[in-house]
Amino acid sequence: MKIAGKTAIEISESIRTLMRNGELRPGDSLPPVRELAEMLTVNRNTVAAAYQRLVKTGIALTQGRLGTTLCEPPRAGEQEGLSVGTALIDLADGNPDPRWLADVTTVLADCLPKPFLYGEDTILPALRQLSEKWLGPDCPARWTLELTHGAVDAIERLVAAHLVPGDRMAVEDPCFLGTINAVRLAGMQAVGVEMDEAGMQPDALAAALDKGARAVLLTPRVHNPTGWSLSKRRAEALKHVLARHPDVLVIADDHFALLAETPYHSAIPASTAHWALVRSVSKGLGPDLRLAFVACDSETAERLQTRLAPGMTWVSHILQAIVVACLTSEEVRQQFNRAREAYASRRNELRTALLAQEIDVSPSSGGFNVWVPLPKAEKDVAYALAKRGWLVRLGSVFDVQGECRAIRVTASKLQDGQAQRFALDLKACLSS
Repeated sequence: MKIAGKTAIEISESIRTLMRNGELRPGDSLPPVRELAEMLTVNRNTVAAAYQRLVKTGIALTQGRLGTTLCEPPRAGEQEGLSVGTALIDLADGNPDPRWLADVTTVLADCLPKPFLYGEDTILPALRQLSEKWLGPDCPARWTLELTHGAVDAIERLVAAHLVPGDRMAVEDPCFLGTINAVRLAGMQAVGVEMDEAGMQPDALAAALDKGARAVLLTPRVHNPTGWSLSKRRAEALKHVLARHPDVLVIADDHFALLAETPYHSAIPASTAHWALVRSVSKGLGPDLRLAFVACDSETAERLQTRLAPGMTWVSHILQAIVVACLTSEEVRQQFNRAREAYASRRNELRTALLAQEIDVSPSSGGFNVWVPLPKAEKDVAYALAKRGWLVRLGSVFDVQGECRAIRVTASKLQDGQAQRFALDLKACLSS
C-alpha cells in the first residue's frame, strides 16, 4: 500500500488517488493510525485527521476497534414513481390519482405575490399564520417554522444539520424508499427498527438507541409501504423511550397529513433537545408542488437557515402563495374530503377482494397502498403477476435489516373491476 504525505490533506488525497487507480477498493481496511503514522514519520493526530476527512466525505467509515474501511460510493436505490413505457397495469408507482389533486389554476390569478428580492423574509406572513393553526397544536411548547422543497428534502437537510457521515440513524423497518435513499446518500448508517400495525416497537427502538443511534425518523401516520399509523398508546410508549435519550434528533415525517384518516399522535418528548415535525403538501396538491412545513426547535431552525437563507435557496414565494390560497380555499378543502373518501373506498375495495380470495392483507389506516404479506418468494409472485399484466412493488426494496416477504399494491388509480381481477390473478399466482 503506497500511501504518502506529510499533512492530513496530502495523506487523504493520496488515499483517494489510490482508490481512483484501483489500488484500493471499497471494503479494504486502512492501516491502523499508529502504524501509518510510523510508516510516514508523522504525528498520529495527522493520520487521524486524514482519516476523519475521508469519513466526512463518505469515502471511509471508522468503526472504533474494528478500524477504518473504505466505503462503496453512495448510490440512489430504487425510486418511487411511474414505470414509463411499461405495458403492465401499474400498481407499483405509489402515486395519487391526478383526478383527485386540487386544481391550483383556480387560485392562481388572485394569489400571486409581489416580486420578492434577495434579502427579504423567506416565509410569507400568511403562511406563518397558517402554520400556527396546522402545526402549532401538535408541537412542543416552543417551535420555529422553516420551509423545504418537500419532505425528503427536509429529511436530508435535518440529517445534514445534526449528523456526520457514518452516524447511525434509527428508521422504520420496512422503510419508505425516499427515506432509505436520503439516509444512504448522506453517508449515514440506517438502523432498522421493527414495527407492527401500531408503529415502531418500543423495545426495538430502545435497542437501536442503546447501540448508538443519534437520530430517529418515524412516520406517525400512513407509513409507506404498510399504511400503518401510530396509535396513541404506542406514541406514548415511544415517547417514554425517547425521553431517556434527550440528545437524539427526533424527526416525525407526517407526509400524509392533508388526507389522513386518523388523528396525529406525537412521539416527541418535551425533553428532546432537537426535533422536527414535517408536513408536506404533495399528497393533496400534487408531487410537483415542492413545499413542506418544518416545525422544529430553535437551534435546528438556525442550522437549516444557513442553507435556506434570503440570499441562497429559500422556497419560492410563488409556491408559498399558491399553498396559502389552496389551504384556505373551501373548494380545495372539499376536494381533500372527496379525495380522502375515494382513496379509502379503493383501498377497502382491494382489501375486500383479496380477503374474499383468502389472501392475507395487512391492516391499513390510510394512504394509497395495500401491503400484502406473501407465503412464498415475492419475486416469483411478482413475475407471475407481470405475465398476467400487473406491475407491483417488491416488499424487499423497503428492507433495512429485516426481510419483507410481501408486495405493495397501489390502489389509488384502480378502475372498476380491477380490484376483483387482481385478487383472482394473485390467488392463481399463489396457488401455482
